[in-house]
Amino acid sequence: MAVAYVSGSFASETIGFLGGVVAIVLAAALIGYLSFRLRIVPIVGFLIAGAVIGPNALGLVREPEVVEIAAEFGVILLLFSIGLEFSLEQLARIKRLILLGGGLQVLLATGGVLAVLAALGIPWQVGAFTGMLVSLSSTAIVLKLLASRGQTNTERGQATLAFLLFQDLAIVVMVLIIPFLGQGGGSVWDILRAIGTAAAVIVVVLVVARKVMPSLLAVVARTCSPELFLLAIVAICFGTAFVTNLAGVSVSLGAFLAGLLVSESEHSEHAIGEIMPLQILFSATFFVSIGMFLDLPFVLSHLPLVAAGVGAILLVKTLASWIPARLLGLGTGSATAVSLLLVPIGEFSFVLERTGSAAGLSPAGLGQEGSQAFIAVTVLLMAATPLLGGAGNWLGDRWSRRAPSRRAADPATRNEDRGRRHDHVLISGYGSSARHLAAELALTQMPFTVITLSPEGAAEARRLSYDVVLGDPSKTQILQHAGVVQARMIVIPDDEHEMTAQVATLARQLNPKAVIVSRPIGLSSVEHLSNAGIDHIVDPDLTSSVALTSRVHTELGLPTAHPHNQSLDTSRVFRLTVAKGDGCEHTRLIHPVLPLTAGCAECLRMGTTWVHLRICLTCGHVGCCDSSTGRHAHAHFTGTGHGVVQSAEPGESWGWCFADERLFEHQS
Repeated sequence: MAVAYVSGSFASETIGFLGGVVAIVLAAALIGYLSFRLRIVPIVGFLIAGAVIGPNALGLVREPEVVEIAAEFGVILLLFSIGLEFSLEQLARIKRLILLGGGLQVLLATGGVLAVLAALGIPWQVGAFTGMLVSLSSTAIVLKLLASRGQTNTERGQATLAFLLFQDLAIVVMVLIIPFLGQGGGSVWDILRAIGTAAAVIVVVLVVARKVMPSLLAVVARTCSPELFLLAIVAICFGTAFVTNLAGVSVSLGAFLAGLLVSESEHSEHAIGEIMPLQILFSATFFVSIGMFLDLPFVLSHLPLVAAGVGAILLVKTLASWIPARLLGLGTGSATAVSLLLVPIGEFSFVLERTGSAAGLSPAGLGQEGSQAFIAVTVLLMAATPLLGGAGNWLGDRWSRRAPSRRAADPATRNEDRGRRHDHVLISGYGSSARHLAAELALTQMPFTVITLSPEGAAEARRLSYDVVLGDPSKTQILQHAGVVQARMIVIPDDEHEMTAQVATLARQLNPKAVIVSRPIGLSSVEHLSNAGIDHIVDPDLTSSVALTSRVHTELGLPTAHPHNQSLDTSRVFRLTVAKGDGCEHTRLIHPVLPLTAGCAECLRMGTTWVHLRICLTCGHVGCCDSSTGRHAHAHFTGTGHGVVQSAEPGESWGWCFADERLFEHQS
C-alpha cells in the first residue's frame, strides 16, 4: 500500500507539473506563430502570453517555481550563445566602454532616481535601492534583439554589450549593499571580499579559456559525435554558471563567460549550431515566465501610477546611458540608439527586489503597491523594447546622415563572413569526393566553402588555404555562417542517404534558388532525395557504368554521342508534376527518376542516332521519340506498360502518356 500511495502521489505531482509545462509551451508556440503572421517581434508575444496564462489572469500555470527554474535555464543558454559570438580580443577592445561607460551609466541611473525620490521626501536608503533596481537593463531581451537584427558586432551593439556586462558585474555588489541599506547586515569588508572573490573567479575562467578549453573541445570534436559534443557544451555552460554563482557572480555573467570559454576554440560555430534549439526553447519559456509576473487588474486600477513610473524611467535611463556614451566618443546617433535600447529594466531586478523586500525595502517606499507597480512598469518596458530599439535605430540613422564623418565608425548591420561568401559553391563534408571537387574548384579559381565536422579534415583544408567552417552542416546556424543564402551551388558528397536528405532539405529552405547536387553513399531513393530539393543526384554505380561504356565505345571507335553533340546529364533528376484530377490513371505510376543512360539506350547499343530523347517516368529508361527511326521510347512502353514519358530536350518539361495519348504541362 505504501508503494502504491507513493506512486500515486508521484503521478499526481507529475501530471500537475506537466500541465504547467504544456500550457507554457503551447502558449509560446501559438503566440510565436501569431507573431510571425502579424510581423510582431516574438518577445512581445511571449510576454503577453505569460500575462494571459499566468496566475493573475487565466491561471493556467499555478507552479511559478517551476516556471522560474525554466526561466533560469533560458537566461543561461541565451547568455551562453551570446558569449560564443565574442572573443577575449573583442572584449579587450571595449574594456574602456565596460569599465568607464558601464560604471558611469549605473551611477547616473541610480543617482538620478535617488535625486527624484529625495525631492519627493523619500529617504535616501529607499531612493538608492530603487535606483539600483532601475539602473539594470534586460540583458536577455536586449542581446536577443541585437542578435536577431544582426547588430551584435556593430558600434552600437558593442557599446550596449559593454554597459550590460558592467551591470551584471554590479549585481554582485548590489546584492550585498541592499541588506546594508535596510539595516539587515553586510559590512564594507563583506562587500570588498565579495568583489575580490568575483574578480578571482573571472580571472580563473579567462585562464582556462586560453589554456585548457581549446584542447579539451578538440578531443571531444575528434569523435565526430554530435550527441557527445552537445553534452560537453551543455556541461561547460551550466558548470561554469554554477561555479561563478557559488562565488556570488550572477548566472548571467557566468553563462556569458562560459560562452567565452568555448569561443576561444575553433569550435564556436559548431557549438552555436548544437545549442541553438535548446536556447530557443528555454528563452521562450523565460519570456513567458516574465510576463506571468504582470497583474493586469492592478495595471488598470493604478494606471496613473504605472504611467508615471514608465515616463520617469524612460527619461532617467535615456540620459544615464546617453551621457557616458557621448563622453566616451560615440556619435550622437549611436548614443541615442544605445540609450533607448537600455531603457527597459532587467530581469535580475526581480532578484534584487526580493532581496530588498527581505530587508524591509520596497520600490519608492510604497510597500506592496510599490512592488506591484515596479513589476508592471518592468514588464511593460520589456514589451516595449523592440519599439524603443526601432526608434533608437531610426533616430540614430538620421543623426548619422547629418554627420557623415561618423558613418565609418557606425557601420550598417552586416555579417562579415556573409559579405565575403557570395556566389560561391558550398561543399558539405570533406570526404574523398569532396576533396577531389575542392581541388578541381581551386584550380579554376571558383570560390567555395567547405563545411566539415571533422577537426582533422578542417585542419587539412585550411592548410590548403580553403575557406572552412567547422561544424555540423545539418544545423541552420552552421549553414548560415557558411553563407548558404548567398551560395550559387550546394554540393553534398560522401554522405549517407538520410543525412544527405536532411542537409538538402534545410539548404533548400534557406536558399530556394541554389542548385543542389548530391552523391549519396549506399542505396538511395531518388524520389526521397528529389522531394528534399536536390536537383542532381550522382549515383556512384550509374556514373561508373556510363564512364565505362563511354571508354569502351571510344576505344572501339563506336559512336558515343548524339549527332548534335547532345548527351544527357545522368545526375539530373527528372520530375513531372501534373494537375490534380487530370483523368489519366497512368500518372499514378510516375515519380522522380534519374536517366539510366546518357542517350537512347537502344540507339547506343546499335550505333545509330536519334532525334529527340524521352525519359520514362517510371523506371528512368531513355528512348528516342516517334520521329526517330527506332521509336524506342514507344517500344519501351509497348514492352513494359510504362505509359508516361517526359521530354529531355533543353527548355522542355512537358509529359506524354502513350496509352491515353495525353499531353501534360509541368505544374511548377
